[in-house]
Amino acid sequence: MVFTDYKGLTVAEISEMRRLLKASDIEYRVVKNTLARIAAEETPVAVAKDRFVGPVGIAIGYDDPVLVAKKVLEYAKQNETFEVKDGVIEGKLVDLDELKSVATLPSRDVQLAMLAGAMAAPMSKMASLLQATIQRFGYALNALKEKKGQ
Repeated sequence: MVFTDYKGLTVAEISEMRRLLKASDIEYRVVKNTLARIAAEETPVAVAKDRFVGPVGIAIGYDDPVLVAKKVLEYAKQNETFEVKDGVIEGKLVDLDELKSVATLPSRDVQLAMLAGAMAAPMSKMASLLQATIQRFGYALNALKEKKGQ
């Protein structure tokens, strides 16, 4: 979840941003502060209850926190009046600098692929070593056969 200040944006600009975020399965909502504080109670967002002051827009991503930070910060670069305040990632309040560092990380899918590759590497190395041992044994048997045949 990323908190933003949308003050100064036109309705068309907010609609455009919503379309861009929706393409990545991210919702953008303008919230009433009182209702947001009540809804945040007893949730991981409770750490940010004091952030609901003034005009607040919230970008909500359900799968990949890296993607949310990346997309919102990309839009903020394009539009000078759009301000990113801070956010909540995995129940922890993060400031703008931490959001920027999270946005530089690879996406969740890439991280999972890297993890799978790191876990598979020792197994594939073991398989190739076992295969090499079997090949050497086969070459030794073949050499023995040729030697006995002469």
